[in-house]
Amino acid sequence: MAQFQEIMRQQLESSMDAELEKLVDTVTGADRDVCKKDFEGFKNLFHRFLQVKGPSVEWIKIKRPPEDSIQPYDKIAARGLPDSVADSLNKLVVVKLNGGLGTSMGCKGPKSLISVRNENTFLDLTVQQIEHLNKTYNTDVPLVLMNSFNTDEDTKKILQKYTHHRVKIHTFNQSRYPRIHKESLLPVAASLSMTGQNADGWYPPGHGDIYASFYNSGLLDQLIAQGKEYIFVSNIDNLGATVDLHILHHLVSQPSGKRCEFVMEVTDKTRADVKGGTLIQYEGKLRLLEIAQVPKAHVDEFKSVSKFKIFNTNNLWISLPAIKRLQEQNAMDMEIIVNPKTLDGGLNVVQLETAVGAAIKCFDNALGINVPRSRFLPVKTTSDLLLVMSNLYRLEAGSLTMCPKREFPTTPHVKLGSSFTKVQEYLMRFESIPDMLELDHLTVSGDVTFGKNVSVKGTVIIIANHGDRIDIPAGSMLENKIVSGNLRILDH
Repeated sequence: MAQFQEIMRQQLESSMDAELEKLVDTVTGADRDVCKKDFEGFKNLFHRFLQVKGPSVEWIKIKRPPEDSIQPYDKIAARGLPDSVADSLNKLVVVKLNGGLGTSMGCKGPKSLISVRNENTFLDLTVQQIEHLNKTYNTDVPLVLMNSFNTDEDTKKILQKYTHHRVKIHTFNQSRYPRIHKESLLPVAASLSMTGQNADGWYPPGHGDIYASFYNSGLLDQLIAQGKEYIFVSNIDNLGATVDLHILHHLVSQPSGKRCEFVMEVTDKTRADVKGGTLIQYEGKLRLLEIAQVPKAHVDEFKSVSKFKIFNTNNLWISLPAIKRLQEQNAMDMEIIVNPKTLDGGLNVVQLETAVGAAIKCFDNALGINVPRSRFLPVKTTSDLLLVMSNLYRLEAGSLTMCPKREFPTTPHVKLGSSFTKVQEYLMRFESIPDMLELDHLTVSGDVTFGKNVSVKGTVIIIANHGDRIDIPAGSMLENKIVSGNLRILDH
């Protein structure tokens, strides 16, 4: 049986190699070289995918991380900062993961170009933050954007507007991998073209691709040659992911023999974060455990806030020389995420992906730092957008901080219904963003609009039944209220 499976595996691999060769033959010049490099990475992933037998973790081997492997942020911050903050900053590069589109919020083009606050986009805020650092400390912290083939062209066009800002901006592209038929496990694309039916044949393979594509781009070597030692990596839509000087100082102040090569910022789980990846001890190494790797029988246990108390924010601090070393030794080992998709025509395909945080087990002296929740402020939906546009937050030098007038440090729970999913519709439903300083919970469902200067406090639930409409009048103050049915305010 094992011998038969091995023969089948070898046949699949040689069929895949032949198909990839055909695809490479559809392009010439520099595109051909890039494509070949991408396909080498894909072949490696595909080979490992065919080798995998059963789940990537044995539940019985999972242990809680040792006490000293996840440090409280307060302990690191208590050490204070040196006089020469600039020396540390000049060793840093900020990398933003910029491969995503705004489609889930009904927007075309890169998600980073959606306006989130005072007409500023995610990218505007990022540039403002880094420029503020460079001006304040007289430093040269560059910004690097990891684009995908979906976002590269639009992002590069917009970068021209930052030419007079005090930030050097570099970009490199994520790999482009072929989607494969769920049944035949062969590519669905007939050529490398991104138009027509072939457009659906390609995907960017998750943010775990950062190591290979950063290295292959030549930018990694360029930055090391400039004396850069660490990158701070985060999702561009996490508005809490700003450069933290205490974490940076902790990294650069370690004795060279004990240098920490990888820091993952984690934060305490709430009921809203039960699906987030967590840190575990596995076979003597600190390791990221994602929900996709958990055997079905243990999913409830994984989601429990009592056993797994923290989750990964995807704010990561990683040593540049260590990335170079691991890439050159071919020692970057990340679990494969098998992501099934159904294309518009109904075809079932598979995407093979990896997660950037999964490489933590490959680095020396890796560490988790339990940071305040304020460092995790992602904008994935219009419900999140409402929070960051409101008076709950103040904007200073590109950074959002909780307004000191709010009495509780916790973020309110906001749930907007399907009528608010797309940004254009959401904006049409608010004449102005409500006052939310004293809000705990807001649920809105159905055809609801808000007039100017509305204030919501405590728990507010507004439900317009199907066919009904609710207009919240200008100047209304709703405190611990349930509004349902039909409410129209007519001008006369």
